[in-house]
Amino acid sequence: MSTSNFKNKCVTQVNCIYCDSLLCMRGMKAVLLADTEIELFSTDIPPNSGNVVGYHVVAPCKPCLLSCNNGHFWMFNSEAVSTINRLDATGQNLLLWGDLPELEGSDDESLDSLSEEEYLR
Repeated sequence: MSTSNFKNKCVTQVNCIYCDSLLCMRGMKAVLLADTEIELFSTDIPPNSGNVVGYHVVAPCKPCLLSCNNGHFWMFNSEAVSTINRLDATGQNLLLWGDLPELEGSDDESLDSLSEEEYLR
Protein backbone atom coordinates (compact mmCIF):
# COMPACT_ATOMS: atom_id res chain seq x y z
CA MET A 1 0.00 0.00 0.00
CA SER A 2 1.40 3.36 -0.96
CA THR A 3 0.82 6.36 1.25
CA SER A 4 1.75 8.76 -1.56
CA ASN A 5 -1.92 9.82 -1.86
CA PHE A 6 -1.69 11.25 1.64
CA LYS A 7 1.63 13.10 1.47
CA ASN A 8 -0.07 16.52 1.24
CA LYS A 9 -2.32 15.98 4.27
CA CYS A 10 -1.55 17.98 7.43
CA VAL A 11 -0.03 16.26 10.45
CA THR A 12 -2.03 16.89 13.61
CA GLN A 13 -1.39 16.61 17.29
CA VAL A 14 -4.32 14.71 18.83
CA ASN A 15 -5.39 15.26 22.45
CA CYS A 16 -8.09 13.60 24.57
CA ILE A 17 -10.97 16.04 25.25
CA TYR A 18 -11.72 14.37 28.58
CA CYS A 19 -8.33 14.79 30.27
CA ASP A 20 -6.42 16.89 27.69
CA SER A 21 -3.63 14.30 27.57
CA LEU A 22 -1.56 13.94 24.42
CA LEU A 23 -2.66 10.91 22.41
CA CYS A 24 -0.29 11.23 19.46
CA MET A 25 1.81 13.64 17.43
CA ARG A 26 1.19 11.81 14.11
CA GLY A 27 -2.54 12.29 13.58
CA MET A 28 -4.33 12.74 10.27
CA LYS A 29 -7.84 13.96 9.53
CA ALA A 30 -9.71 11.16 7.78
CA VAL A 31 -13.14 9.71 7.08
CA LEU A 32 -14.61 6.31 7.81
CA LEU A 33 -14.11 4.12 4.74
CA ALA A 34 -17.55 2.55 5.11
CA ASP A 35 -19.29 5.93 5.51
CA THR A 36 -17.38 8.95 4.21
CA GLU A 37 -19.81 11.29 6.01
CA ILE A 38 -18.20 10.30 9.33
CA GLU A 39 -15.10 12.37 10.13
CA LEU A 40 -12.41 10.94 12.35
CA PHE A 41 -8.68 11.18 12.99
CA SER A 42 -6.18 8.38 12.65
CA THR A 43 -2.57 7.51 13.41
CA ASP A 44 -0.03 4.86 12.52
CA ILE A 45 1.33 4.35 16.06
CA PRO A 46 -0.42 3.23 19.26
CA PRO A 47 -1.76 6.24 21.17
CA ASN A 48 -1.21 7.06 24.83
CA SER A 49 -4.68 6.93 26.37
CA GLY A 50 -6.60 5.73 29.37
CA ASN A 51 -9.94 6.86 27.94
CA VAL A 52 -12.03 5.34 25.17
CA VAL A 53 -11.58 7.82 22.31
CA GLY A 54 -11.85 5.54 19.29
CA TYR A 55 -10.89 2.07 18.14
CA HIS A 56 -8.01 -0.03 16.84
CA VAL A 57 -8.34 -2.06 13.66
CA VAL A 58 -6.81 -5.41 14.63
CA ALA A 59 -7.33 -7.38 11.43
CA PRO A 60 -8.25 -5.27 8.39
CA CYS A 61 -10.08 -7.09 5.63
CA LYS A 62 -8.42 -7.60 2.24
CA PRO A 63 -10.71 -5.16 0.35
CA CYS A 64 -9.85 -2.39 2.83
CA LEU A 65 -6.13 -3.12 2.55
CA LEU A 66 -6.33 -3.04 -1.24
CA SER A 67 -8.38 0.16 -1.33
CA CYS A 68 -6.90 3.63 -0.99
CA ASN A 69 -5.94 3.77 2.69
CA ASN A 70 -3.30 5.52 4.77
CA GLY A 71 -2.11 2.48 6.72
CA HIS A 72 -3.42 3.92 9.98
CA PHE A 73 -5.06 1.40 12.28
CA TRP A 74 -5.76 3.57 15.34
CA MET A 75 -8.87 5.69 14.82
CA PHE A 76 -10.14 8.54 16.98
CA ASN A 77 -13.76 9.72 17.10
CA SER A 78 -13.70 13.41 16.20
CA GLU A 79 -16.08 14.15 19.12
CA ALA A 80 -13.60 12.63 21.63
CA VAL A 81 -10.46 14.50 20.58
CA SER A 82 -9.12 17.96 20.02
CA THR A 83 -6.49 18.54 17.37
CA ILE A 84 -3.86 21.09 16.46
CA ASN A 85 -2.22 21.23 13.05
CA ARG A 86 1.53 20.86 13.51
CA LEU A 87 4.09 23.22 12.02
CA ASP A 88 7.29 22.27 10.19
CA ALA A 89 10.78 22.95 11.60
CA THR A 90 10.64 26.58 10.41
CA GLY A 91 7.50 27.21 12.44
CA GLN A 92 6.00 28.97 9.41
CA ASN A 93 4.32 26.21 7.39
CA LEU A 94 2.00 23.34 8.17
CA LEU A 95 3.79 20.02 8.58
CA LEU A 96 2.69 17.57 5.88
CA TRP A 97 2.79 13.77 5.96
CA GLY A 98 5.18 13.74 3.02
CA ASP A 99 7.71 15.64 5.17
CA LEU A 100 7.62 13.24 8.14
CA PRO A 101 10.44 10.71 8.51
CA GLU A 102 9.55 7.06 7.96
CA LEU A 103 8.20 5.51 11.13
CA GLU A 104 10.67 2.63 11.34
CA GLY A 105 13.66 4.99 11.03
CA SER A 106 12.48 7.51 13.62
CA ASP A 107 12.02 7.52 17.34
CA ASP A 108 8.50 7.84 18.71
CA GLU A 109 7.72 11.54 18.52
CA SER A 110 7.17 13.39 21.78
CA LEU A 111 6.72 16.94 22.99
CA ASP A 112 10.53 17.25 22.94
CA SER A 113 10.44 17.16 19.13
CA LEU A 114 8.23 20.25 18.85
CA SER A 115 9.67 23.56 17.71
CA GLU A 116 9.27 26.42 20.18
CA GLU A 117 6.65 28.09 17.97
CA GLU A 118 4.68 24.88 17.61
CA TYR A 119 4.78 24.15 21.34
CA LEU A 120 3.40 27.60 22.13
CA ARG A 121 0.40 27.19 19.80
